[in-house]
Parts: sequence; structure tokens; C-alpha cells
Amino acid sequence: MEKTKKVRKGPLAAIAVVIVLLGVLVASTFSLIKSHLNLGLDLKGGFEILYQVDPLNDGDSVDMNAVVNSISKRVNVLGVSEPSITVEGNDRIRVQLAGVTDQESAREMLGTTANLTFRDVDDNELADASILTQGGASLGYQDGKPVVSLKIADTSKFAEITSQIAAKSSGENILVIWLDYEDGDSYKTEAAKEAKGEEPKYISAATVSSSISGDCIISGNFTETQAKTLANLINSGSLPVKLTEISSNVVSAQYGEDALHVTAIAGAAGIALVMLFMIIAYRLPGILSSIMLVLYIWAVFGVYALMGATFTLSGIGALVLGVGMTVDVNIINFERIRQELYKGHSIRNSIARGQQLSFSAIFDSQFTTLISALIMYIWGNGAVKGFATMLIITVIMTLAINVGFSKWLLDSVSKSGIADGHPEWFHVKKNQIPDVSKGEKQFYTGVKNFDYVGKGKYVIRTAIVLLLIGLCFGIGHTAKGDGFMNLGIDFSSGTKLTITSDNPITVAEVSSAMDKLGYTDFSYQAAGDTTVYATTKQSIASDELITLKQNLADEFGQEPGDNVVTPVVGRELVRNAVILTVVAWIAMMAYITIRYEWEYALGCIIALMHDVCMVLAVFAVFRMEVNTEVISVLLTIIGYSINNSIIVFDRIREHMKDLKTKPDTETLKKIINESEGETIKMSLYGSITTIIPVVVIIGFGANSIFTFMFAMLVGLIAGTFSSIFIAPAVWKHFYQKFGGRHKKAKKKKEYKEELDEYTFKGINA
Repeated sequence: MEKTKKVRKGPLAAIAVVIVLLGVLVASTFSLIKSHLNLGLDLKGGFEILYQVDPLNDGDSVDMNAVVNSISKRVNVLGVSEPSITVEGNDRIRVQLAGVTDQESAREMLGTTANLTFRDVDDNELADASILTQGGASLGYQDGKPVVSLKIADTSKFAEITSQIAAKSSGENILVIWLDYEDGDSYKTEAAKEAKGEEPKYISAATVSSSISGDCIISGNFTETQAKTLANLINSGSLPVKLTEISSNVVSAQYGEDALHVTAIAGAAGIALVMLFMIIAYRLPGILSSIMLVLYIWAVFGVYALMGATFTLSGIGALVLGVGMTVDVNIINFERIRQELYKGHSIRNSIARGQQLSFSAIFDSQFTTLISALIMYIWGNGAVKGFATMLIITVIMTLAINVGFSKWLLDSVSKSGIADGHPEWFHVKKNQIPDVSKGEKQFYTGVKNFDYVGKGKYVIRTAIVLLLIGLCFGIGHTAKGDGFMNLGIDFSSGTKLTITSDNPITVAEVSSAMDKLGYTDFSYQAAGDTTVYATTKQSIASDELITLKQNLADEFGQEPGDNVVTPVVGRELVRNAVILTVVAWIAMMAYITIRYEWEYALGCIIALMHDVCMVLAVFAVFRMEVNTEVISVLLTIIGYSINNSIIVFDRIREHMKDLKTKPDTETLKKIINESEGETIKMSLYGSITTIIPVVVIIGFGANSIFTFMFAMLVGLIAGTFSSIFIAPAVWKHFYQKFGGRHKKAKKKKEYKEELDEYTFKGINA
């Protein structure tokens, strides 16, 4: 039995100083980090639009850099902080603007070519925008009505033009100003419309009675907002291309703020519960884990702020998952330490040996998740790329802080000697530890005998039944013409409106309002008391959408958010989702094959296929919407679920190396059951610490993230069972069938227990 040794104050003082410094650092930089976080449009409001870029004239080439520069100028006029303008492929541009208050005006400004021309009544071009002073357009007023004031740069040319117009007969002496004149447009046709009270395509038609050698104005039936938008468009210059919206997502500012508030509170509560769980389960290591977790969260947010990356709702989901992953690393480490204590090793040797033995499982599990995240980032887009960014940061911080900072904390505790003779501080009873000095052998393992191999067949059969149920539901819905899965507009194309109100609203009220407006092909889903989703498979044009949203805003008090996806984008998202999944599987299988053997890799992949299919089966049964965020979840489950499988396989491999000959069936069963018993707490505790914050966010977080987190919950539960029962069963089958190979174990390092230091009064005390 280990004796208590003299406590060294140096390591304890170092721990105290570091904790105090970290506390001061976190407290003093919290506000700074918060102010520099770039919130995404789903948290701040705003919009995201994917444009198809085409040349103005057939056969012309497109300079995408010039297009980005032109759009950037318009964004600068809008005064948006931290805009995101990215080129996708060769002919697409994605624009993300968070925090835009007047979203429709901004939308109009971005998508309008804004090629300003001056023409006569016969549509002959007299001058273009080059005649104006750059940036000289401004909002003005004439007789109390909004107008656009233009500063003329080439006054002599403008005097010549207006002189020619003034010389014409009455009715012909009109200077027509066009924005985006197209072949086939006609002043006379549009003037006839205006006479009937319809809005013409030209923006102004002014009678000129004499030559004008100075500045001029554009007048019309403008509102102040319209006049200001026109002035900004003129100042930003014309776009050298034609932009066509093929996908859009608009979120109201109020909706985004509410989502951020409730999800942040729920996330914080979930993390606090994880800390409490760790302290109860592991005592002193749990306290150290909680300190590490505070540092981890601070570091993740700090890195995000320094990078200027966009923080989204799915990013919160990735952060919550990251909390589970980083605590999972602690659990693997702490369980290994506890198992070494059960063998009779000292506190110091148990800490050293436990950290050494747990490293391979920790590294492999994190690295496979990193592979999945990198694939998402490289080939994903939109929400998937944002989710991947957060996941990459969480994995790197997990390795750095857990393998670095947590190890230092434990080593310092070990060196100080304060824990010597106190196994209860690690939640280990003294009567569970053999006294090796008296020749006692290990008599307690913390493992209960359970036939995982034998019971696994029932779990596998249950999984098959559940998958068949999902398949039957999918086939049934296909027969009815509803589709095998309830694909969201991200994949099937269409329009989704997020209708919110300050007061409680019902699906019936929204449906009635839509029917009155002539929209009868929408489906509706309530999301809380004040939000209803309205979805149709049709991609509504932007002009029609603006009118519809204004009518709904008048009815319910808030402007709805919208998400529009064209069929071409929907097909591409489906294809990319399949490619992402397949590539992730191949990459992880290759890595596991290199680190272990191909039989282990196959066991992991089949378990992952089970997890993905189980999530899809649940979504098929309950007809929940499958969107791009669900794809993010599936890819994350692929990365996370494999963690538990690797933990089990790492222990199986460890036992297999001790064998001198190829094991028979009974020996394999025994090895699997022993390995499962030794790692079951790692698997279950790791899943629990991830599930806790997920459940809290499902119950109290934003409605907009419910589907995302629910899919995560189903995947985590499925992944826990598959790693315990399915992956080892698959490995055993193929190992036996194809003759697995053995690698002799390297000579293990011997941990000689130090002699106990006894205290003698007057000598060493």
C-alpha cells in the first residue's frame, strides 16, 4: 500500500500561479474576444446569396476578380462589417452579409448591373456613366420629394447633349435615363405603361428646354430609400456581368438575436453540467478537467476571433461537440490512470503509465475526426464549411490543451506528492488496491463480467429491424409520391419562409394569410409559439418574393426570412453530400489500415455506415427535413463515432500483441469481452458528456438548430452502440475468415515502484 510522502510545494505553487494567471487572462479578454467575434447571418440577421455569373454579351469572357471588386464596392456602400465574398468554381460568387438592416435594398443593390445610360426618345445612347463625377451621386430633395443629385464631370459634353435634346420639338425634347437598358427596350412602350399608372423600366424621363452645363437631378416617384439605393448604385459603378440568384437565405435580425441568446444560454448550461459530471465521476482529475475546459473554450473563441472566421449556429453545435470530444480525451486518460491504480501502482506511476498508454487511442480518435473535418472544409460550402472550420479548431485545441496543459496539471500534482496515499481523490477506494509490497495481486478491476459478443447479436438484430422499418416508411412515402426522404429545399430546390411574430401565431393563421395572397402550394411547420416555417418546392423569383414578404410583414409585424434554392443547386448539393461521405470513409479507412490492420478499418466503416443509416431511418420514419446541416451532422458522426471504435480496438490490439499464436474463437471472444469491459466506461462516459449539452440545447436552444441537434443525438446514440457491439463483431468475423496477422509486442517499460519515504522525527521531518 502506498505511503504518504512529503508534499513538495513548488509544483503546487506553479499550478496555483498558472490558474490565477489564466483566470485573469480569461476574465480580462472575455469582452475583447466577444467584440471581435464575427457572427454569422443566422445569429445576427442578414442574407447569403449564391449568384450565377454570366457575361453581358455572348462570347465575352468574365474576369471574376473584377466582379468581386465591383461587388465589394457596393458592400462598402452598405456599410456592412466583415462581409464574405467568395468565388465558387469558375462562374459563381457567394455573398454573405450579416447585420444588414434593409435587406431587400441591399439585395437589389448587389444584383443590379447598374449600367447607367442617357438616351433620347428613340433610344439612341447619348452618354454613359463615365460622364459623371465618380462618387458624385447623392440623395437630395426637390419640392420636398426625394431625388438623386448627379455631379457632372464632363460638363461640356453634357451641355452638348442637352442642347441637342432641347432643340427637338415638343414631346421629343426628353432626356431619358436608363438603368440596365437591354436590346428591345423602348421609351415609347414604357411611357405608354407609365400613362396607365404602371411602373416603367426607365428611371427618369425629363423634358429639357435649354442646354445644361452644370449638375443635374434624376426625379421620379421615388421613396427616400429608392432614391438612396439608386444613388449608391450609381456611385458603386456598373457590374461587368449579369448576376442571377440561384440560391439565397435571408434571416431577420430579431430572429437571429433570439437564436443566439437562447442557444448560448443552453450551451453554457450544458457545459456546466458536463463539468459537474466530471467532478462527480473523477474527483480531483475532474476538477482539473473543468479548469482545462474553461481554457479550451476560451482558446477556441480566441482563435476564432483572431481568424475573423464567421461564427454560426452550426458552429455552436460544433463547439458543443468539441466540448464532448475534449472531455472524452480526459476520460480515456483518467480511466487508464484508475486502471493502473487497481493494479497496485503508486499514484505517480499510475499517472505516468496511464498517460502513456492512453496516448495512441487519443491521437488516433482525434486524427480521424480531423480527417472528416478537413474533407468537409475542402469540398463543402456554406454552413458545411463553417461547421468544418469550428471542428478543425476544436480538434487542434483538444490535442494541444489536453495532451499539453492537462498532462502538465496531472504531472505537477504527481510531482508535488500531495495525492500520494489518496487514491480516493481519483475515485478509487483503498480497499480496491492490492499491496504489492506484500506480494498481493490485482483483485479488483472495476469491470463487471458481461458477454458483449454474445449479446451483440441481439443489438445487431434490433438495428436491422429498425433499419427495415425506416426502409418500409421510405418506400411507402415514395409510393404516395412524397419521396423516400423529406428532402429540404437545399436538396430538392424551392423556397422556405421563416415567418415570425412578436405575438403567438399558429400554422392555421399563417396558412390562411398565404391562401389570401394566392399561395396554396405551401406546407407549414410550427417552430415554437412565434415562428412558422412555410415551404414550397417552387423557387420564387426575387421580385415576387419581395412583395410576398412585405405582405407577410404587414400581417405579422416582422419581415420573414427566406431561403431560395434553384433545382441546379439542389442537384449539386445532393451529389456533393454523397461525395463528401464517400471520400471521408475512404480517407479514414486508409488511415486506420495503416495504424492498425484492414480488418479493424472495415469494422469501423461498417459501424459508421450503421450510424448514418440509423439517422436517415429515423428521419424517414418521422419525415423530418434532411438539409445541408444534417449532412454536417452525418459527417461529424462519422468522425466522432469512430472515436469509440478506436478506443475498443486499441485495447483489443494491445491484448492481441500478448498472444504467441493465432487465437481460436473462444480466445477471440474472451479478448473482445475483456477489452470491452476495460473500455466500457470510456465509451459510455464519453458519449454521456457529449449527449448532455446536446440534450440541453434540444430542450432549451433555438428552434432553428433543433433538427441539427436532434440528428446529432440520434447519431451519438447509434454510434455508441455500434462501436461497442457492431465494430468488434465485424472485426472478429473478418479476422477469423481471412487469417489475421500478429505483431509481437515491443518490450514493455517496467515501472518499478519507488520505496516509500517514511517520516522520522528529527531526521526528515
